[in-house]
Amino acid sequence: MSVNGVTDSTSVSYVSAQYNKTAAKEAKQTEKKDAAGATQTANESGVVYESSTAEKVVNKTQYANPELVAKLKSDLEARTSQLQNIVTQMLSKQGSTFAKANDMWEILASGKFTVDAATKAQAQADIAEDGYWGVEQTSDRIIDFAKALAGDDATALEKMRDAFEKGYKMAEKTWGGELPEISQKTYDAVMKKFDELTQKKTEAPATESAEATTVV
Repeated sequence: MSVNGVTDSTSVSYVSAQYNKTAAKEAKQTEKKDAAGATQTANESGVVYESSTAEKVVNKTQYANPELVAKLKSDLEARTSQLQNIVTQMLSKQGSTFAKANDMWEILASGKFTVDAATKAQAQADIAEDGYWGVEQTSDRIIDFAKALAGDDATALEKMRDAFEKGYKMAEKTWGGELPEISQKTYDAVMKKFDELTQKKTEAPATESAEATTVV
């Protein structure tokens, strides 16, 4: 008896693409306006000014209209809620799979339910180190969802980290207490991967700045 997982990567990718498309369009329009303004200033003063790469990287929402800002904020909140629900479902499923693999269902159901041999064997395979519900694959799926929903936005990524923590706590409530050890290890693995992603995003701007300085 196979244990199915939570798979919704197609819809997540679509939502992320729509978000990035809207932001990119707004940024492009802003860039054109800025370029026109710079040209006019140069003509009036007789001085040609070229902004640095860093100065060109601006916060898109500074120039966005209030309606767009509200829409993007609402969209981020919806994405955060979506990840929270996904995490709760995934960890609850991981916990129940662990329970089947360890005959805990019999205890939880007050002896009224037992796991057949085939179901137990499949569950044991699913929570193995390289199994679908193992620590590595489960944490990877959670991070993949977070990256798809956050896009290339470091702030949104931190929101996803918060959503993961909330989703984990909700899974604990559903479980009725502390989740099994496998879920606790998954929590640690996910948080470590969030740290690695944050570090990469922090190092990237510094590298780009250094390269720009070298070219100049």
